[in-house]
Amino acid sequence: MLELFSWLTKSDANAAADIYVDLGTANTLIAARGKGIILNEPSLIAYTQPSPGKKKIMGVGIDAQEKLAKTAGNIIAQKPIRDGVIADFETTQTMLRHFLSKPGVKSVFSRPRVVVSLPYGVTDVEKRAVVEACKWAGAKQVFLIDEPMAAAIGAGIPVKAAKGNMVIDIGGGTTEVAVIALADIVYCQACRVGGHKLDEAIADYFKRYKNLIISEATAEYLKVSIGTAVPKKDISNATVTGRDTESGLSRTIEVSSEDIGLAMNDCIQEIIDAIHRALENTPPELVSDIIENGITLAGGGALIRNLDLRIQNEVRLEVRVAESPLTAIAKGGEAVLTDPELLEKIQLEI
Repeated sequence: MLELFSWLTKSDANAAADIYVDLGTANTLIAARGKGIILNEPSLIAYTQPSPGKKKIMGVGIDAQEKLAKTAGNIIAQKPIRDGVIADFETTQTMLRHFLSKPGVKSVFSRPRVVVSLPYGVTDVEKRAVVEACKWAGAKQVFLIDEPMAAAIGAGIPVKAAKGNMVIDIGGGTTEVAVIALADIVYCQACRVGGHKLDEAIADYFKRYKNLIISEATAEYLKVSIGTAVPKKDISNATVTGRDTESGLSRTIEVSSEDIGLAMNDCIQEIIDAIHRALENTPPELVSDIIENGITLAGGGALIRNLDLRIQNEVRLEVRVAESPLTAIAKGGEAVLTDPELLEKIQLEI
């Protein structure tokens, strides 16, 4: 019994926090100390409005997604996180409480100390909103860290080192280009380009050049299946069905990866421009480190075919894609849970 008590005390002493939450625009991920990622669900709520100003929650996360797919009708979909920050405080509280009280999460820690990552440079008001939402949802203590830092840690970058490293986190709402050294973000350049804007660009391209209206889900499917950052390379094809802009009738056409690449081109160029701006504003001694170490891509957008090649060709630096880029931030947040010294260095002032 004494040995068990000694182990528990030592384990708790080595712990910085219990649970990590990645409040993403598209998905919310939760990782628990010693358990890995225990939840990955859409940042989504489905509700009805029986009377003005009153919401009746019909589902949260995957449950909301399923209800919307089966019985769209009078059910309203709401995404409480926009561009990585809280857009609707009350809905975010409801979503967080639901996720933190799920059996697979609550059984691990009942009153957890929570680490949450936020986009770089959020306001004090936005920070307080996240802290209040977490505490309302049952958190005992809340720590905030920057998303690019979590992405760098999860991508295996030695963030504590004195040498400079660049990580590009392409999320659902934003892309952040960060230069990191000595567990600090030396410079960060953000642009409002992410997975959702790429989907919108594809849908807009079809409406403008193909006279076809396609859904956001179809646009995302095309981005993932045949999308490419280098339109002229390795061309592949797919069929897509949408609504003709003139007749209003359903129409099916064949499209190529070149079409999708052209649709995404302006958005990808915005990301490349942000990389150039970041390099221009980085101290020269750290730029030489980045030239030596290269650039690391993380986030869902890193999975776009040939994006690493496109950036490499235009920036003239070696580019690598993080292992499991979709979950790199969550893995980084999980790593922080067992490193009190690192959490102390990187946590944001509230």
